[in-house]
Amino acid sequence: MPDIGDGVSVLTDLPWPLVIALAGLLALSECTIGLGFLIPGETALFLAGASVTEPSYFLGLVAVVAGCACAGDCFGYWLGCRFGTRMRQTRIVTRLGRQHWDRAAAMLRQHGSGAVFTARFLPVVRTLTPAAAGASGLSFRRFLPASLFGACGWSLLHVGLGTAAGASATYLEDVLGRASWILFAALALIVVSTLLWRRYRRRTPESGNDRQGGRSSISVDRSPQDSPNH
Repeated sequence: MPDIGDGVSVLTDLPWPLVIALAGLLALSECTIGLGFLIPGETALFLAGASVTEPSYFLGLVAVVAGCACAGDCFGYWLGCRFGTRMRQTRIVTRLGRQHWDRAAAMLRQHGSGAVFTARFLPVVRTLTPAAAGASGLSFRRFLPASLFGACGWSLLHVGLGTAAGASATYLEDVLGRASWILFAALALIVVSTLLWRRYRRRTPESGNDRQGGRSSISVDRSPQDSPNH
């Protein structure tokens, strides 16, 4: 599994317009029927969001990704209008799963254009919903606003999560950097205190023995003189 931290570092080193262009291209690919199964667009958005360092970059990234996602939806809608219900029998839909097509069609019958907005946040289903919407005869004037609002919410969600994670990682790195120095100082204090205590403990018995030896020598020297029988 690739290291997310390495991915963020690579994106940070790239020119910011190139990062936005790559994120938009991946969003377009992820939202275009067939390619969303192969390209992890949400992971790319998370990584791109984590590399954001300026508010203007964040707004530009959200706008470009939302526009590209909506463009991918429009392409899928056009395919649905062009081929109709025959889309369900195509190799692409079969590979993605006909059950997802059926789920998208059921959502469209029940909720209309609201299903286009809701499906944006459902993996795989969002890739097939635009084509299913075109095949179902949903008018483009109802499809486009739902697609645009869904794309904006989807972009804002995943780019925002990446940006929050990147900011948290930077803050955590700063906190851990300070904490490591505090921990090092505490550890050094513990080691020095332990060494001094052991040294004190080694010297204490010797001093006690010296005092006891002095007392016994004095008592031995003085006992013959002080003896009443002498």
